[in-house]
Amino acid sequence: MNVWNQLTLTTTPLPTWIRSSLLHSWVGALRGWRRGSWLMQWADPIGAVLAAIVFGLAPFVSTALIGVLLIACGGYWLLLTLSDDKGLGLTPIHLLVLLYWLVSVAATALSPVRTAAISGLIKLTLYMLLFALLARVLRSPRIRAGVIAVYLLTALAVSVEGIRQWFFGAPALATWVDAGSTLAKTTRVYSYLGNPNLLAAYILPAVMLSAAAVFAWRRWLPKVLALLMTGLNAACLVLTFSRGGWIGFVMAGFALVLLLAHWFSRYLPQFWRRWAIPLVLGVSAAFVVLAVAAVAPLRDRVLSMFMGRQDSSNNFRLNVWAAVQDMIRDRPILGIGPGNDAFNQVYPRYQRAGFSALSAYSILLEILVETGVIGLTVFLWLLLVTFHQAWTQLQRLRAAANPDGFWLMGAIATVVGMLFHGLVDTVWYRPQVSTLWWLMLAIVASYYVPAWGWKPIDSYQATEITE
Repeated sequence: MNVWNQLTLTTTPLPTWIRSSLLHSWVGALRGWRRGSWLMQWADPIGAVLAAIVFGLAPFVSTALIGVLLIACGGYWLLLTLSDDKGLGLTPIHLLVLLYWLVSVAATALSPVRTAAISGLIKLTLYMLLFALLARVLRSPRIRAGVIAVYLLTALAVSVEGIRQWFFGAPALATWVDAGSTLAKTTRVYSYLGNPNLLAAYILPAVMLSAAAVFAWRRWLPKVLALLMTGLNAACLVLTFSRGGWIGFVMAGFALVLLLAHWFSRYLPQFWRRWAIPLVLGVSAAFVVLAVAAVAPLRDRVLSMFMGRQDSSNNFRLNVWAAVQDMIRDRPILGIGPGNDAFNQVYPRYQRAGFSALSAYSILLEILVETGVIGLTVFLWLLLVTFHQAWTQLQRLRAAANPDGFWLMGAIATVVGMLFHGLVDTVWYRPQVSTLWWLMLAIVASYYVPAWGWKPIDSYQATEITE
């Protein structure tokens, strides 16, 4: 058990690390200025507004503008941190995010295409700074709920446009379905995102969080709105006909259902408490099977997953994965460096004829290509620590019957779904989706309650000495 606690950083003495860390020594340098600043009295709400602008505009604007907004968020986080108390907001998840960034820096320094890798490192850094800002400001339940609401309302507009495309038609902007398939003429909605797979990845968190909102929002009218959101978001995701999105949707749904069954099981009699999770899981699985069996387009699309190279999309991915494995074998330790620019410069040397690609079409393979075995190990460690922290805090919230626990369950389910979708695609490297990935990690991190109760490290030292 001691090894497990060390592995999950449960027993990591963060105050001791902070006091001895050169990296953390500059935190609080502008603390005196902040105390006299009228504007910084609203520091957290200002950060929340910046984040809300990112999530409110992401589906509708160019990636360049999203980059500018991320730079603003990163700059504000730096100002906030320089004027903050030491140790506030730091969690074990932060340490793993920092470690992954350091591995990416090393991969960039040793990259065979260093200039392109630097571009990728800058993008990764901006996403991580967004995570740091969100993890800081989302500690307020009110701000957390507000930022989530902004994303949900934005996703609702995106879903409505997607459903409109289903009824009135939308031109395919690329060959998204095998021409020989029975679904060749089926409309695959893409809304404002321009790609059905990207839309599925964007909507997936909205399905889980809107389902969580049914329980988290207190009044009946918001609950009805949340229920409507859940239905529209789920319908839009299904109508993308994204097989990876469907896999993520099903796995995220199972995760959310299991978490909800666990949450409410304490209110059930002993018999139902024991059988609630197996029954809910069984009913959910039966519903999915019946839906696939009864709806012909859904059945055809699901069966295409098992057609191997007979399906053009499968065949394309298999050829890309074979080439990517060759790339990994040549640079297994630290990879080629982060970012799609680095991938696009190296991949042509390995690609099979006629199978050009912009990414590895698998998150695990992409991480292996970019940062090697070391990077993948740190990423898996980050996931382990994140899930452990999420489960620990969920038990605390469940014991207190705190409705904020529903947002945490929505975030956990979303992470599960995005990971399963990511096994066969890399659309969540796009900023509209990547920002949501870091939002989910930030939501989990925002629930962390350290042993010293978020007191400044200076206060912690004084308490430690007097005790």
